[in-house]
This record gives sequence, C-alpha cells and structure tokens, in this order.
Amino acid sequence: MAKRIGRGLKNLLENIEDETILNAAPAEILEGERVYNIDIAKISPDPTQPRKYFGEREQKELEDSIRVHGIIQPLILAQSEEGYTIVAGERRYRAALAIGLTTVPAIIKKLDAKQRREISLIENLQREDLNPIEEAEALNEFAALYHLTQEEVAHRIGKARSSVANTLRLLALDEEVKTLVRQDRLSAGHARALLPITNRDAQVEFAYKSCDGQLSVRELEVRVRYYLNPELAPKKMDPAMRTQLTLEMRNLVDDMKRIFSTKVKVIGNENKGRIFIDYFTKDDLQRIYELMDKLK
Repeated sequence: MAKRIGRGLKNLLENIEDETILNAAPAEILEGERVYNIDIAKISPDPTQPRKYFGEREQKELEDSIRVHGIIQPLILAQSEEGYTIVAGERRYRAALAIGLTTVPAIIKKLDAKQRREISLIENLQREDLNPIEEAEALNEFAALYHLTQEEVAHRIGKARSSVANTLRLLALDEEVKTLVRQDRLSAGHARALLPITNRDAQVEFAYKSCDGQLSVRELEVRVRYYLNPELAPKKMDPAMRTQLTLEMRNLVDDMKRIFSTKVKVIGNENKGRIFIDYFTKDDLQRIYELMDKLK
C-alpha cells in the first residue's frame, strides 16, 4: 500500500509550485525543492488534520531521534495569514516543540484548501502506524472529497476493496468504543468483533471488558456469539448438580487444575457430563498440549 500512495504523494507534490520566501535563502536544495529553516513560532497545525491521537511512546521515540539526528524529512507547509499551516509533518512539529527547537526545515507549497486536504489525507494513509479509526475516517473523507466508490478508493491507495470495506465498517461503532481504539486500548480485531452488537450499552460494556489486553480477539468473539445467541452458551452447573459430584470427581478436577495450571470445570456427574479446560492464549494452548503429550 505505502509504495503506491508514496508515489502518488510525491507526484502530486512535484506538480505543485513551490512558494518563494522573500528575504530568506533556502537552507538546502533537496531533490530539486527549496528547503527553508522556518521559525517554529510562525507554524500552526492544520485544525482539520485527520490524525487526532498521537501515541505518547511513539512521540517520545521521535523526540529522542530528532535530538540525535535532527529532522531528516522536511515538513510541508502552506502559507497562511498568520504564517504557515502544516500540510504534512505534524508529529515532527510536535516533537520539535517538545525538545525546544526554534526552527524546522520545511518545503513551502502553493496549495489551495482541497490540495492541502488531499496531501494531508494521503500522508496519513501511508503511515504504517495509523490508528484503525483514523484510517477509516481518512478513507471516508478521501472518498467524499473525490466522490469515489469503495472500489475506486481501494484502487487509488493500493488495497483490496474488502480491506477498505472492513476498515470503513469501524465507523459504525459507538463513539466511546472508537475512542478506545484511537487510544490503542482496543485493537482493530476487537473492534470488528463488536460490530454485530447493535445495543450501545452492551457494545460499550464488552469493549471495556476486553480492552487493555483483558480478552483476546478470539475470546471476545466467543462471548459476543453467546451474547447474540444465548442458547449456544454453555450451561452453568446449578448447585443441585454440583452436589452430585463424588469425592473422586472433585479430586479429579483438582488434579487437572494442578497439572494444567488453569481453570477446569465439570458439567454433569460421574455417569455423564463434560469437562472444560480453559486456555487464554495460543501459547497457553501450546503449553497444555505439551503437557498432555508428555502424559501419553
């Protein structure tokens, strides 16, 4: 995906005339474009920037990199009445502010509002770490900007139509759930698992129960399936049935818990029933398998 978008962004910028900044010599010429050192106080973020959430860890890593190496890739700016507006490079701008830089390297382009929006959207869509919700919002706006179908959007950005469709579906989630995804507390897989739940309160409740790694995507999918189809959910053992377990059965369950180091439960009695052995990750399942293999 990134290669196709990257070429499109480069070609788009090459076809847009540079601004000439009076009384300022370019700091360098980069691939035929004038790069200026611009006073950071004269730069303002674009209020319509598609990317709203900037991860603290990633931002800190960028700050550390700029301290050592400087800003390698210039920002792209457009002139405004107050100074300059960021078209591409807000993370670099934020990092530069945080570490106290007074100037940043930038290429100044003559851009109208539509061109600024297109470049900003494409630059964000080519990021590997773009948040799934922000990606969905950017795709949706990109389609609206040029009146494109999902298939046309997919072709323009080099992705499968099904991938675009699945990403756009995330916009149907409740706003509170989307916020959890924006904050990287809930993965795109978890978010997609919640889509079949149309009740807002239930969707939000499941989101909080599974965020921050509390449930795997598979575990959440199972719980959602049981929520939507209660008749499929395993029946809990009632107290009367529990009392029917013999001492030997209870000892068996205790031994299994100890050997497998996980939750084990029985539904039924010594004549008929089911034994459930819980696992919570792929590695957990592999561990149980290896234990069973040794016991053969």
